[in-house]
Amino acid sequence: MERKNMLLITVLSMVLVFERGASTTVTYDHKALVIDGERRILQSGSVHYPRTTPEIWPEIFRKAKEGGLDVIESYVFWNYHEPVKGEYYFKGRFDLVRFVKKVQEAGLYVHLRIGPYACAEWNYGGFPMWLHFIPGIQFRTSNELFKESNEMKLFLAKIVNLMKDEKLFATQGGPIILAQVENEYGNVEWAYGVSGKLYVKWAAETAVNLNTTVPWVMCAQEDAPDSVINTCNGFYCDRFTPNSPSKPKMWTENYVGWFLAFGYPVPYRPVEDLAFAVARFFETGGTFQNYYMYFGGSNFGRTAGGPLVATSYDYDAPIDEYGFISQPKWGHLRDLHKAIKHCEEFLVSADPTHLSLGPKLEAHVYYKTSHDCAAFLANYGNNSDANVTFNGKSYFLPAWSVSILPDCKNVIFNTAKVVSQKTTGSTAFKHSTVTVNSLESDPWGWYKEKVGIGNNHSFAAHRLLEQINTTNDTSDFLWYTTRINVEENIQKRKPKELQLIIGSLGHAALVFVNKKPVGFGYGNHDDASFTLSKKIHLKQGNNTVDILSMMVGLQNYGPWFDISGAGVFSVIFSDLKNSKNFSSTEWIYQVGLEGEHLGLDKVSLENSSMWIQGDSVPADQSLIWYKTSFSPPEGKGPVSLNLSSMGKGQAWVNGKHVGRYWSSYRSPSTGCSDNCDYRGTYDSWKCLKKCGQPAQVLYHIPRSWLKPGKNLLVLHEELGGDPSKISFSTRSGQKMCAHVSESDPPPVDTWTPNKDFASQEPSLRLNCEQGWTITAVSFASFGTPTGDCGAFIKGSCHLDVLSIVHQECVGKSGCSIPITMAKFGDPCPGVRKSLAVEAFCSV
Repeated sequence: MERKNMLLITVLSMVLVFERGASTTVTYDHKALVIDGERRILQSGSVHYPRTTPEIWPEIFRKAKEGGLDVIESYVFWNYHEPVKGEYYFKGRFDLVRFVKKVQEAGLYVHLRIGPYACAEWNYGGFPMWLHFIPGIQFRTSNELFKESNEMKLFLAKIVNLMKDEKLFATQGGPIILAQVENEYGNVEWAYGVSGKLYVKWAAETAVNLNTTVPWVMCAQEDAPDSVINTCNGFYCDRFTPNSPSKPKMWTENYVGWFLAFGYPVPYRPVEDLAFAVARFFETGGTFQNYYMYFGGSNFGRTAGGPLVATSYDYDAPIDEYGFISQPKWGHLRDLHKAIKHCEEFLVSADPTHLSLGPKLEAHVYYKTSHDCAAFLANYGNNSDANVTFNGKSYFLPAWSVSILPDCKNVIFNTAKVVSQKTTGSTAFKHSTVTVNSLESDPWGWYKEKVGIGNNHSFAAHRLLEQINTTNDTSDFLWYTTRINVEENIQKRKPKELQLIIGSLGHAALVFVNKKPVGFGYGNHDDASFTLSKKIHLKQGNNTVDILSMMVGLQNYGPWFDISGAGVFSVIFSDLKNSKNFSSTEWIYQVGLEGEHLGLDKVSLENSSMWIQGDSVPADQSLIWYKTSFSPPEGKGPVSLNLSSMGKGQAWVNGKHVGRYWSSYRSPSTGCSDNCDYRGTYDSWKCLKKCGQPAQVLYHIPRSWLKPGKNLLVLHEELGGDPSKISFSTRSGQKMCAHVSESDPPPVDTWTPNKDFASQEPSLRLNCEQGWTITAVSFASFGTPTGDCGAFIKGSCHLDVLSIVHQECVGKSGCSIPITMAKFGDPCPGVRKSLAVEAFCSV
């Protein structure tokens, strides 16, 4: 009977395991992560759950899996999960459990980076502000209040236990195969001295003792203890070596681009260089690689870090901010992943054999047997293409490229040859079919903020207060107000012109004298501090000086970043003979704006009498709130809010905080290039676009935030703009192109072992977003066409194949056209030919 009961329990346990997923063991050795006893080559991508809405998560995961990913990586954001000490929040965009379960439903693994420090260009690096106000606490060092006294240790345990309770670790049948403690601490450890080293040891021990039953990692941490895996972060990690021969070579942050900051041009990373970096990593023994970001999303509300990090977190990722596939980056990387997957059994079986093929030319060969191997051929010079000889055969290697040969014979992929389709434009709404709803005819309401102290929440101090410690980050704004009596404080004769000099730690400030605006000062992402110097006139008697200091995201990176300050630290009045420092006189303070205290962003106040209604909406005014109703563009896709006509402020739709905007802050006019050379080492300043323009004017409105009929838009404009020119748009179509030569390799997925791959034909492939079809072909030339996507030109050798391509593609979600003479004929014998096609997808 006892044996029968035991058998019944075992069967029931197996049923439960299969219902939630098979129980999986995860270990590692010097080569790779070992899942259920098998070494694995794993491609991973960062997707941060709060940077889009839960409705979009499954679509992002589907595209990630189709793009060749195995793992989704995400930080955990402490400040939103525990906004008040001891009070936890896991709902909506912050429903971590739902996020992890959706990843598993998509058939992917999870790397959960618990931290709890995130960085991530996230406000305060993910730390809750209440942590800052614990007396005696010091972040990220050997400080008992931070480590043991129910803070970092407690939050780590909270997240681990939450995952355990939901059975989400791999050994429980869940998708989590890795966890991370801390984050990039090695970059700043020097600033913390011996206490930093003790903290690293403590963090690793604390994490391991939580018994997740999956490996822990510490990224960018050369002195990580043996109990955790140290991993690499950077643009290139092929030269990285773990700090122990028992640990695998892993890359946790491969930057696909860079983040966006107000006042800066838009950075991007050519896919040829990104693919080169990935191929070099696996060529030299790497086995786990993560794209940061694979989908970036949006910094909704006040989640953006700082200073001056923009609301868009697109990151030039393979899936753009709105959830659309970004080509050719997504497609070229998908093909790369397939090529590497073809080599997996070799990569996990042996260490590479290195062969020099010439100056800056080399091969790494992985042997399974003496006659069975895979090879990577690399030209890491950034100037000259080369022909190399490998195994008695000649191969062409473009500069700064890697060729992958899964059988040591056939090149199935080269990182510099992009044959995947391209889409025109750099954003989801450029060069595409867009439905625009203008707000010119919609009625507006407005509310004008009073300058200076406007409610009963004021308080006084005989010094200039640091802003973050004063506001507790409950608002971006802090009013500094003082009074000046000319006869007593400056001079006894009739006042003349004076110089007002204000020193600020950042991030921006509007200055008023006698309630009239006199100046605006601001910093930038790399140095948020600034000095504002303005000539002013004071009247005899009492004068008021009001300074509205503004924050644009709390610092999120660097040693001791948590004590970085903001706000005004010096106020000086000067004439030709004398100057007087007003930093120690009495100042009156108010945290936040009157409109914030009133809750003007809330839907419940949409019809309040506080809003002024009129036929002509006032434009170009500072400190003014606007509201209007609008009907969203038809469709199911995401919506874009165009704020190019506005200055600086924040936006809300139906009470949901869209984020900060700063359209009037333009980047420098020089330094950009439309054709950045991918060859050579990349950094975040190498490839830039949109010089002389605002960093961002389009703002993502998730479709789930909108309802049929009228919706509420609220803006708080700080500097001045024209709200009547605001518009909403959605995308219902996309132009796409491809250009493939008869000398390009056949599609990667057509390669099979022991088959003459070179005898197969290359193909031109086009694919629409899911639910869209190809509705038109506007260009199709076989011969010697030139130009780029959106600007193809017929060559001297030209065969019009528009009707052939139309027949093959129109009405379908995708098509594949072989590049063969049998298909098209030969318009110019003896000449290398290619096929260029431009087509259009729509709903």
